[in-house]
Amino acid sequence: TILYFRALQHGLSALPSADPAVRARLEDEAPVRGWAALHARLPAVDPAAAGSIHPNDHQRIQRALEIHEISGQPMTGLLGRGESPWPGSLIKLALVPDDRDAMRRRIAERFHVMLEQGFLEEVKRLWSRADLGPDRPAIRSVGYRQAWEYLDGELPYETMIRKAVVATGQLAKRQVTWLKTEKETRWFDALDEKLYSKAIAYIKALLVTS
Repeated sequence: TILYFRALQHGLSALPSADPAVRARLEDEAPVRGWAALHARLPAVDPAAAGSIHPNDHQRIQRALEIHEISGQPMTGLLGRGESPWPGSLIKLALVPDDRDAMRRRIAERFHVMLEQGFLEEVKRLWSRADLGPDRPAIRSVGYRQAWEYLDGELPYETMIRKAVVATGQLAKRQVTWLKTEKETRWFDALDEKLYSKAIAYIKALLVTS
């Protein structure tokens, strides 16, 4: 989502098109050397990507290495060179809980609500399809990956829940880290009972002075 916002603000980046030969070689190399080994290459070619891409995010690891090999430049450097940036000014608000323990509790509660509302049944319908597998990017998403492993018999039910909640917390942590790199952003406590009034007051003050 933050990447979409950056595209809105700075314009879409002119990234090189996929190279089938390079991509196929990386895909063949990954099962042999392991994705951890491919991720370990990132600090040398794209330090920013190494810090923001999780070692389990195979798709982004592959794309970062592919772009560097094709262009000779880091992917994160090219992402900052957009075409047709937003023509006006922007007011950027970041809503992040100050209480990280509370955030973790809410993440756990949210996943349990998802289960109650049929999340596992949704994944099971996907799992039963012959054209989908754990190698697909959508199935590697947080929550889906753990549910898929449970349906495959690789995880007990309670372990699946724990791993999904932990993975969601790690994703939230990476999102907060990314938000910290956004310049001219006003942060608000997402759990503040007066969040709405404080945010509106901040926006009105900016509009008056602009």
